[in-house]
Amino acid sequence: MAAPARQAARIDWSALGTKLKPETVAAVNAFRRRHTELTKTVTDLREQSATIDFAHYQKVLKNKAVVNDAEKAFKAFKPATYDLSEQIRAIEGQQQKAVAAAQKTAKKVNVEVDELKVLLKNIETARPVDQLTVEDVAKAYPELDKTVEKMAKRGQWKVPGYYERFGDFIVGF
Repeated sequence: MAAPARQAARIDWSALGTKLKPETVAAVNAFRRRHTELTKTVTDLREQSATIDFAHYQKVLKNKAVVNDAEKAFKAFKPATYDLSEQIRAIEGQQQKAVAAAQKTAKKVNVEVDELKVLLKNIETARPVDQLTVEDVAKAYPELDKTVEKMAKRGQWKVPGYYERFGDFIVGF
């Protein structure tokens, strides 16, 4: 059951490092280092011999009953086994939710990146402000043209809030 998950979890670590923040890369590298150490420890422990030479202890020790009791206890020992299938299912369910959330986020980010690229292209190809005409502004914002016409018909020549915000600008001749 775990083997397919390991096959599916192949990660290009160098590419991942370029996409993450430095502190996240450090945390991931620490996790990888710890995983490597634990894997090595498990491999070393599996290679160690687990046999005990009880005959040697029978010869060396005077109290043979202790050695016999220890040998009986050792042979009777059965390691406890745990059914982890429920925990594994829960972890796989969380993993699927996390992958789905990551894919959803990636789609949103890709859409936003595309929008930003279009916006950047528009900014780069736009004419400078000093080359714009009143007609260009009226064409871009037709509601502004209507507002100015309405204010001119009323005889309202001051824009509300302008002088409070920018002050009275007088050009002398």
